[in-house]
Amino acid sequence: MKKEYLLIIALFIGSLSASANVTLPKIFADNMVLQRNTLIPIWGWADANEKVEVRFNKQVKTTKADKNGKWTLKLDAEIAGGPYELSVKGKNILLIKNVLVGEVWLCSGQSNMERNVGQSDNAKKEIASANYPFIRHIKISHSISSSPLSDLNPDEWKVCDSTTVAGFSGVAYFFARNIYNSLKVPVGLINDCWGGTNIETWISRQGFESSDEFKEMIAGMPRINLDSLSKLKVHDSQIKIEALQGTKLKELDASLFKDGSFDDSKWPSLNEPQQWDKQSIGELNFVVWLRKTIVLSATDIKNKATLEFSEIADEDITYVNGIKVGSTNKWDKFRKYNLPSGVLKEGKNVIAVRVVDSKGGGGIYDDAADLKFTIGENLIPLSGNWKFQIESVNKIPKPNSLPSLCYNAMINPLIPFAFQGVLWYQGESNAERAYQYRKAFPLLINDWRQKFNNLKMPFYFVQLATFKTGGNSNEGCGWAELREAQTMTLSLPNTGMCVTTDIGNPSDIHPSNKQDVGKRLAAIALNNLYGKPMICNGPTYKSMEVTGNKIILSFENIGTGLFTPDKYGYIKGFEVAGKDQIFHYAKAFICGNTVKLFCENVENPIAVHFGWVGDASDCNLFNKEGFPAGPFRTDEWKTITKDSKYKIEK
Repeated sequence: MKKEYLLIIALFIGSLSASANVTLPKIFADNMVLQRNTLIPIWGWADANEKVEVRFNKQVKTTKADKNGKWTLKLDAEIAGGPYELSVKGKNILLIKNVLVGEVWLCSGQSNMERNVGQSDNAKKEIASANYPFIRHIKISHSISSSPLSDLNPDEWKVCDSTTVAGFSGVAYFFARNIYNSLKVPVGLINDCWGGTNIETWISRQGFESSDEFKEMIAGMPRINLDSLSKLKVHDSQIKIEALQGTKLKELDASLFKDGSFDDSKWPSLNEPQQWDKQSIGELNFVVWLRKTIVLSATDIKNKATLEFSEIADEDITYVNGIKVGSTNKWDKFRKYNLPSGVLKEGKNVIAVRVVDSKGGGGIYDDAADLKFTIGENLIPLSGNWKFQIESVNKIPKPNSLPSLCYNAMINPLIPFAFQGVLWYQGESNAERAYQYRKAFPLLINDWRQKFNNLKMPFYFVQLATFKTGGNSNEGCGWAELREAQTMTLSLPNTGMCVTTDIGNPSDIHPSNKQDVGKRLAAIALNNLYGKPMICNGPTYKSMEVTGNKIILSFENIGTGLFTPDKYGYIKGFEVAGKDQIFHYAKAFICGNTVKLFCENVENPIAVHFGWVGDASDCNLFNKEGFPAGPFRTDEWKTITKDSKYKIEK
């Protein structure tokens, strides 16, 4: 009995000792970079009223934890340098080693910011040549929360070399490399992004409440925990799905869905390739079966056959006539499955794909031409309608299905960490609500500036790259309208935009040329922020003059002059319209510092479009420094996304 009593006392004393330990947020760790030339906030937790001492370089600062155990102080500004040690002493001592002081950038957005160096052009060469010990990178783990969190779950700060750089954000690394090579100061990168997320998940609840555009929406967001939100979403989604499919999910026997003889005639249809959350399937994560029937002749089945898919989010197991022909567990990997002999038969053949969508937008992605069945010399396109059946609903809401979830878990815990500015690459997931992005994007910028108490914080972003999304000047185009909303956001002070229509890949929503994206962002920062004057933008529309059937356009940011690489001087991408509002392709030429255009089909032109299409890769107007002109329009006519509003799905 006495031994048991002593053990209880020891455990009690041990628990008191553990609770007394001073702690830091996880962003403070070995190899980190602190922001130079500004006060440096340091904060953490300890016992109530506990004295805390912080030492860094030659500084010693003390403070006391409040009644809740929270403490904070600010170190004096430091110039670039290091490495140093950061020590924090309470009833215990924490020691953070190899700390540099330099330029720190928060890098956020969706998948094009998240794509890493290993997925970029010339990856092997870039990785082998990476020897930048003064560039540091930390990846914040994906996380969501229905309420603001005080700490996050990051990876470790990594020193840049050939063993680590492959996992760095490509855009962020190539930006940092240019900054370091120019300034020769340490650069820290906080990689805080998540593929497939829309902008609304990155805005705080208080931000929405301050906005006339969104305050009604956020009032409908229940203040309940994530588990309750998840159960609510799953329940509501399940009711919709069962009504759509005409069957209770618990009554399905999914083991039969791969069989060629299974009758799927009563199944609903989806269009592939296209994200599911843009169709009837909804916004949660699902396990979904897709089925498509093709007809082959007796001659066909004597040949070798290959089944190909573009990217599938997130995992697939693929069957033909009930026989497994392949599987892949990486969403961004191209699928190519060679069919074993004896699988095919004369007449109807059924392709069945079981897809596990665990995060982001589910479905088959990218170019419809990549979705095909090849047998011998015959190619059978597989794009278009596929029969589908949802097997189950995953009980985790997507980060872009509800507002503020990523902000709460991935941004709020960083406050009040000091950094220089934000690099932002996002917008693809908001293209269907492009008009509202005019309000949402400035709201996010102002929200973050207020939260980090830096109303002049630089915010540099990447305009949507070129991509085959459909739409044009006469049909309307969500991607073009999103680019316009991004351009309009430049009216906020201390913002900058990198135009990328010339360096994208029309067949890939994730273009691999991240080097030029990083270089262009760095040019903006070097010119606007770091006192290194240089041309950092392409021509931007200024004004137009109509003379008869011709229009003369004037531009700003022309550098040393307008330029087109076309050897005949033809400029592509321009359209004009008269009062009938029907656009026609225009002939365009550089005349000094202006562009002159006309179209035989439009006698009295009154409006101009440039690059008003998802795939704007034909546009070839630049300044002589190599920066492309951004897409624009001179009218305010057809806007197909004007009535599309963000709402919480019930």
